[in-house]
Amino acid sequence: MEMQESCYELLNQINNLRKKMIVAGLSKGLGHADTLKYSQELDKLIFRHQTGC
Repeated sequence: MEMQESCYELLNQINNLRKKMIVAGLSKGLGHADTLKYSQELDKLIFRHQTGC
């Protein structure tokens, strides 16, 4: 049960960060530092989800 809850929370974090990245990309551009930062953080969270859930 605890594993499911942590995976669910991780998915929420991924979705929230994805939304922030999209907003940053649309408003600041795909090459902006904020967009790239969100993208890198998102990659790490997705990797954690793929290897831990």
